Amino acid sequence: MPVAAVLPRSPASSPPVPTFTIGELAREFGVTTRAIRFYEDCGLVRPDRAGRSRVYGDRERVRIKLILRGKRLGLSLSEIAELLDLYEVARNERAQLAKFVDMLGERRARLLQQKEDIDAVLAEIDGVERDCRRRLKNESRADAAD
Repeated sequence: MPVAAVLPRSPASSPPVPTFTIGELAREFGVTTRAIRFYEDCGLVRPDRAGRSRVYGDRERVRIKLILRGKRLGLSLSEIAELLDLYEVARNERAQLAKFVDMLGERRARLLQQKEDIDAVLAEIDGVERDCRRRLKNESRADAAD
């Protein structure tokens, strides 16, 4: 867990809010700072600014975590953006979770189709390889007989 700077939200009425630098988040999630800046360019995260420095709050930290989870699951950045936007609009997880379930189902169907296609190609490779080995064996016998 990165060491977070703590900035007060408002004078004495709210507890301090943890903030993170881009480097801290990059180390925490094992990504480059360039990747995080790219997510910012895409509008997926919106850090505050302190001069020229980016200041990331817990909201951006959670969004980066969700972006990376979505990428691991094979979702596109536009699909991830759609999920993040659903939460922002509805302010609850229901719409976001329902859409996520739909996306996961679509992703599963694509992966199962790819698996089926790969299995078919592997079976064809096995057949061609067996045929090639048989022909090589027959040629070796023919060469030995000559």
